[in-house]
Formats: sequence, structure tokens, C-alpha cells
Amino acid sequence: MNHNGFSLTAAELAGPGRPSEDRLIRAPGAVIVLDGVSTVTDEEPRGGWYAEALGNRVASLLAAAPSSDLRQVLEQAIAWVVDAHRLVPGTSPAATIAIVRRHGERVDALVLADTPVIARTLAGDVDAVRDDRLARLIAGRPERTEYRSWLQAGRGFQDPEHRALLQKLRTHQLRHLNNGAPNGYWVAEAVPEAARHAVVRSWPAADLADILVMTDGASAAVEEYGLYATWDSLAQACLTDGPDRIVQAIRDAEVDDPDGCRWPRYKRSDDVTLAFLRFAPLARSAA
Repeated sequence: MNHNGFSLTAAELAGPGRPSEDRLIRAPGAVIVLDGVSTVTDEEPRGGWYAEALGNRVASLLAAAPSSDLRQVLEQAIAWVVDAHRLVPGTSPAATIAIVRRHGERVDALVLADTPVIARTLAGDVDAVRDDRLARLIAGRPERTEYRSWLQAGRGFQDPEHRALLQKLRTHQLRHLNNGAPNGYWVAEAVPEAARHAVVRSWPAADLADILVMTDGASAAVEEYGLYATWDSLAQACLTDGPDRIVQAIRDAEVDDPDGCRWPRYKRSDDVTLAFLRFAPLARSAA
């Protein structure tokens, strides 16, 4: 599908037994991918609701002002959702977010938390736009080491102790969320200022071959499971096989490791969203 300056193919797959908390939202010349942050409890409202509300507001703002600074757009969108629904920091649902927007001869990207954007140029370079502050925060933490060792021992996601161990890790994370704490991290929640800390990038549209936009359920194909050796090979698979086959390969790998022994993770099967934006034919025809 041609989408105002690029062609778009995408695939989405919910984790079994529950609605997906991922959202893929299209706007004129833009794609917005969000991952509602899963909670350990079943409290409402859920991350998926927040992701949809925030993504729709971002799309509306971009439609009204297509050239706006992406950080400012996100900050305004978070503020609107917070005010409209009276959300309170620390108790609000949250979401990661990535935005890719073409405007004229430029393509801009924004990433907040672990929803990466991977750009490939016609020259063969790969530019990974990633926000890995949460990963750095928990790397080497005793709570994470304990959790991973517990899964690798074969205890499994259904063991009654699983939720308690996960909550210990999440408690540490929350102490460093959206408050400017040293080595902390930022996510879209009820603090509009978080948008100012998003990672941004911009490229000439004529230089781009394609862009991947994905939630962490899809980036696990490279970063966690090793189904694809590099970002370049994942993008090439999108081009030759299509996102649907990649998403299914991820799910098949999770099914083959039902207790997380091989690949320790937070849940048996995550929601997966993968968008593939193709620029190359348009760039060549315009040259």
C-alpha cells in the first residue's frame, strides 16, 4: 500500500489468550507503532487502551501540522491524554512509541523506550534508532539474574512464584521511571516531559531503501532469539518473505520454548508488531 511517500506492509500477532496491547496507527505520511506496557496485575485501564489513545492523538496532531517537531507532537499528545483521562504519574498505564514521518524530502523518526526503528540506506548502511536505557538499567541487576536463572532452571511461566519474581524486577524499574533518576529511563505515561527525552533521527528520503518499525516482540527476533543474525537480514527477510512470515517465525520459536528455558523472557508469547516501509522505488523514480 502506498502511504504518502512510501509503501507499507505490516503484520501483527497478539499473544495467545488475550487482546494485543500493541498498536499500529497510520497517519498521512506517517506510521506510529506503540506497545502498551504490560502490568503484573490485571488492573484497568490496560496499556493497550493507553497506546491506542496516545497513538490516535499523535496521528491527529500530525495530520493537522505535518512538519511539527516530533518530540513536541508527542509531548502535546501525552499531555492531552493525561488531561482528558485524569491520569496520575506512577499509577497510569504506559506505552513505548515509535514514529516515522515523511515530510517533503526528509524522513524523521522518534523512539521512546524499546520500540526500535531500523533504517537501511541505498548505500547499504544500517542505522538503528534504539532507546536502550531500560536495558542498561536492569543489566546485571540481581533481580534480573535471579529471574533468568529461575526460568533457565525450568520452573516455567505458570509456577506460582513467577509473578512475585517479576514484580521484584518491576519494582526496581519503577523507581527509575520518568523522574530523572540517574541511569533512569523514560516512557510515555502521565509525564509529558518524557517526550523531550525521546531518541530522534532524520534522513534525506532519497537516501533510504527501507525502514523497519517494530515492538520489542518483533525485535526479539534479532536481539533475543537470534532468528535473524542482523538487522539487515531481518529487513531483507521483510523484503523477500514479508512481515507475516517473520511474525509467525517468532511465534513458532516461542512455542518451541514454552517455559523460557532457552530464551528467558517476561511472558511465554509477547504481542508482535512489525511494519516495513519501502522507499527505494519511489526515491529512484523521483531522481
